[in-house]
Parts: sequence; structure tokens; C-alpha cells
Amino acid sequence: MGRLLRYLLLTLAAASFLYPFIWMVSASLSSENGLSSLTLLPVEPTWSNYVNMFSKIPLGRAFLNSVLVAVVTTGLVLVSGAMAGYALARMRFRGRNLIFYLIIFTMTLPMQITLIPNYISMVKLGWVDTYFALIMPFVLNSLSILLFRQAFMGLPQALIDAARLDGCGELRIIFQILLPNILPTVLTITILTFMGLWNEALWPLIVIRDEPTMTMPQLVTLFSVGGRAEAQLGVKIAAAVMLALPIVVLYLFFQRHFIRSMASSGLKD
Repeated sequence: MGRLLRYLLLTLAAASFLYPFIWMVSASLSSENGLSSLTLLPVEPTWSNYVNMFSKIPLGRAFLNSVLVAVVTTGLVLVSGAMAGYALARMRFRGRNLIFYLIIFTMTLPMQITLIPNYISMVKLGWVDTYFALIMPFVLNSLSILLFRQAFMGLPQALIDAARLDGCGELRIIFQILLPNILPTVLTITILTFMGLWNEALWPLIVIRDEPTMTMPQLVTLFSVGGRAEAQLGVKIAAAVMLALPIVVLYLFFQRHFIRSMASSGLKD
């Protein structure tokens, strides 16, 4: 009975999380008159919401922009995080712990504090309305450095010593020897970074005004609140579904590694 009750509670909890997304998909396929219903099946099924959405905004170009920015930035975050995490975990130098604590401190600062300094930097560098403005401010990520550091500290020193005896340099040790042994951590950082970049709308709204360079979250936000949706709720919901779909697909592919890493890595010194 105890196990049955536990599974019942977990099922209810899962249903409470899944219901809003399932309803959103159902509502995007319903007519405007059927949006008031909270059923899980479309009311008066129609594809008109998606047709109207694609006809009103260049969602395909925005999707490619978001993929480009998210993939390139995630790759740079993995490279920079792995190098910084390795230095903090395995190299001995003065001020190492102080640097680590400063990195931890930056994780407590809200992004809004750095918006104005970052924007001024983008203006002075001439990067406004370019992909550089969307990529460069996110290349260094405190969470990725923390997770890489903790993962590298969990590996045996003998592995690194053996690689050095074989003539490997530090970069080869990081990317060919150590990273394959912490693949769940790499995938966790990839998912979290990609998801954060994909959903980022505030920063693109500040630095991008040229529509062909806009990302998908930025364009969907402007579409929903800027009047192009013409008060059609179904079209707005369809745009939200298109925005959420890549993240759902990404998580479905890598959820096992993600859960294993969050359960076993990163939190012990």
C-alpha cells in the first residue's frame, strides 16, 4: 500500500506538470471559440493558428538565428568552462580559492545588474545588431565552471599523471582524456546552457533591432505583445508551442544523462 500510494502521488505530480503543456498544444490546434475549454483534446481542430503565425512573422529565419546563437555559444561555454574548471580543480597557484569563491559570488548576482555595462560594451565595440552581441556576453558561465570543477575533482589524479607520462599536454588531457569520463556532466551543462540561451528574450530585445537578426524568443515576444497577433490568442499559443518544442525534444533525448549527472556529480568537494 505504501508503494502504491507513492506511485499515485508521483503520477499526480507528473500530471500536474504535464497538463499545462498538453493543454497548450491542444489549444494551439483549437479554434478561437474553443480556447475557453480546458479539455486535453482540440475543440474544432484546425491548423489555422499555425498558418496565421507563419504568415505574420518570419519564424523560420528567427529559428535558424536561435539555433546558430545557442549552438555556438553552448560550444564556447563548454570549452571555456572545461578549461577554467580544470585549472581550479587540478592546478596549484596562488589565489585559486579566491577566484573560485568570486565565481560562486557572481552566481548570486541577477543578470539585470550587468545589462547596462554589457550594453555599453556592445555599443563601444560596434556589435549592436550583430550575432556577436548575442554570443559574447554568455561565453563565460559560472555554473559550467562550477560543475566542471567538481566533476574533475572526482576523477583520480592517476589518470592525469598517466596522460602526462605519455606526453599529453594540458589541453589534450582536458578534451581527450577527462571529458569522455564526465560525459553526464557535459550533457547536463549542454542542456542547461542551451535551454537558457534558447529562452533568453530580454538581452536580444536590448541589443537587436534588425528583424533578420532577431532570435525566436525575441520575435515571439514582439509578436505577442506588439500587435501583430491582432489579439488572436490561438496564434500566440501556437507561437509559444513552437518556441518550447526544441527544448522538449532536446530533453527527451538526454534526460537519462541529465538526471544521472544531477544526482551524482557536482555537489561534493
